Amino acid sequence: MDAFAAVAPGRPLREGLDRILQANRGALIVVGDGAEVLAICSGGFLLDAEFTPQRLSELAKMDGAVILAPDASRIARANVHLVPNPNVPTSETGTRHRTAERVARSIPVPVISVSEDMSVIAVYYGDVKHPLELIPRLLNRANQALQTLERYKTRLDTVSASLSALEVEDLVTVRDVVSVLQRAEMVRRIADEVDGYIVELGSDGRLVRLQLEELMGGVEDDRRMVIKDYFRTEDAWHLGEALDALADLTTEELVDLKSVMSVLHLPLETAELDSGLAPRGYRLLAKIPRLPDSVIERIVARFGSLQKIMRATISDLDDVEGVGETRAKAIKEGLARLAETSILDRYS
Repeated sequence: MDAFAAVAPGRPLREGLDRILQANRGALIVVGDGAEVLAICSGGFLLDAEFTPQRLSELAKMDGAVILAPDASRIARANVHLVPNPNVPTSETGTRHRTAERVARSIPVPVISVSEDMSVIAVYYGDVKHPLELIPRLLNRANQALQTLERYKTRLDTVSASLSALEVEDLVTVRDVVSVLQRAEMVRRIADEVDGYIVELGSDGRLVRLQLEELMGGVEDDRRMVIKDYFRTEDAWHLGEALDALADLTTEELVDLKSVMSVLHLPLETAELDSGLAPRGYRLLAKIPRLPDSVIERIVARFGSLQKIMRATISDLDDVEGVGETRAKAIKEGLARLAETSILDRYS
């Protein structure tokens, strides 16, 4: 993604690449001038000049590769002949593209190839080859992904509100919890795809980023709190491991509720989708304004479950370290409002 960001619209390197295309020329550019890169360089000449799009375009008139500093701020060498290991496999056919792929697979640096015949810019890094697309096409794909994200987010809001009502009524089942986690993870993955488009769009992706941030507000926190409310803590299984396990599920596993359920590490007696579960209370307490995480931790540690927290009196809450009478009243009133709103939403 850092390599894509370096060649995004609005960046000097992208302007230089566009100038090369406009002049109907090709180019081979290595973004990195470390010892590993210099070891495969032959010939050419040392420049060590400040990078400008105009200089890059002029240097592309020569046949050899251009070597840039890792941050593309300076042009280190030009007209260089690259000699990567010929035994490195490549699927490319053109000389420039074969060299680019072999260098990228041999050394962890971005290599950019500009095709003179096809007028295509491709970025190579490791085993990945990514042709840069035209801005209108990228914007169209980003907008389609945003529409998909909006539909999934609406469904997530629905199942999340339903879970809140069920938590208040103490009627939660494993299926309800897993459905929220499934939708939250789907939304997160679509958002990651949109974020990739934003990186490639560069300065043209500002409005897409604003829409993404608007849609994703609170999603990651809610995903984390749901797991924290229900997963079973073990010596080698903590919140971080559960979140990573959810993120590592394949697409096929994610659509299977039982596979999603596995990240919770539930006891055998509750490891069925229709088994009942009791929330600890992290999620609903986090919805109360200006309630610090440290106070939430102490409240949950003291009472153990959401139902006990909701039944606690102001005096009981006041006894918890860091709460105090004023905050205890706010917690009691906040939970009452959340309970009323959740139930009304569920049955309206």
